Amino acid sequence: MTTLTPTTTTRTGGRPAAANGERGSLALLWHQIRFEQLSFWRNPQSMVFTFVLPIVIIGIFGAVFSGGEGETFFFGLSGMQYYTPAIAAVSVLGACYGQLAIVLAMRRQTGILKRLHATPLPAWVYFAGLLVHCVVVSVIDVALVIGIGSLYGVTLPTAWAVVAITLILGAASFCALGVGVASLIKNSEAAPAVVQFIQFPLVFISGSYFPIHSEVLNNIAGLLPVKPFNDAMLAPFTGDGSLHWKELAVLAAWGVIGALIAVRSFRWDPRPE
Repeated sequence: MTTLTPTTTTRTGGRPAAANGERGSLALLWHQIRFEQLSFWRNPQSMVFTFVLPIVIIGIFGAVFSGGEGETFFFGLSGMQYYTPAIAAVSVLGACYGQLAIVLAMRRQTGILKRLHATPLPAWVYFAGLLVHCVVVSVIDVALVIGIGSLYGVTLPTAWAVVAITLILGAASFCALGVGVASLIKNSEAAPAVVQFIQFPLVFISGSYFPIHSEVLNNIAGLLPVKPFNDAMLAPFTGDGSLHWKELAVLAAWGVIGALIAVRSFRWDPRPE
């Protein structure tokens, strides 16, 4: 039997084996992204809570602040100028952290992850597919929220590249945290409670639903992942076209922490009760 070493060049159909391997990995990744997208869009309840809820919230805020033209709400911003990027940030958090953690816990509990792990699908392809899927959902969510905000007179940002970089980094970091939290959840029944137990306090102390005027609380929230993401998303709506590297660095650090927890603790098979 002949054993091929990594330095051996093998051709299949006139192409190097390495090229075929890369094309095969890309094909698997595309298939996984497509699978995640189809699974999501064929679940009406998931779509409603992912897309309709942020639209309803921003619509309510729009109705509340629609009669206050010219009034400032926070640091010279109108109510809708403040809440449009804030609700957009919350929608990314929900799609990439909350939903992903719950889905992974459910798939583990039902044995889907265990069966998937037994297939030739590489683990990196599976998680990369989840990441791209969450980014796509986040982009749609943010576009819907900003679109509703523009109907209420919110000036659209000109630095779209800053918005895109912030959105992608935030989505990736929250996905890593979602996988990390899913690794610590023992059963799918506890998943929503665990996810919300972490998410709700972070959202409220980070000023997502109302500005926080406590300097101490703002300093604490600034070391956690949600407020830096909120601030980085808010900046382009205030005319600031620069990247907020400090906030993005904090966000990236939390993404690394989530990834390290996932690498050390993630299980493909259901946890024993």
